[in-house]
Amino acid sequence: MLIGEVFLEAMSTGIVTQAEIDWLTINQVNFSREEEAKALQIGRLLDGGQLQIGCRMLGKTMS
Repeated sequence: MLIGEVFLEAMSTGIVTQAEIDWLTINQVNFSREEEAKALQIGRLLDGGQLQIGCRMLGKTMS
């Protein structure tokens, strides 16, 4: 997993999974400056209510 993947998925769905948050927390020590900025942006969006913690149901369509 890469921070860019997490960021893009969160922005496209409006959801961050608990597994992604766990991954961010564990790997933050290894982030570059740019990656840290993306992680902070995800945190700010969560704080502001623009992203939600939840699960994604990929491949499911509403009929």
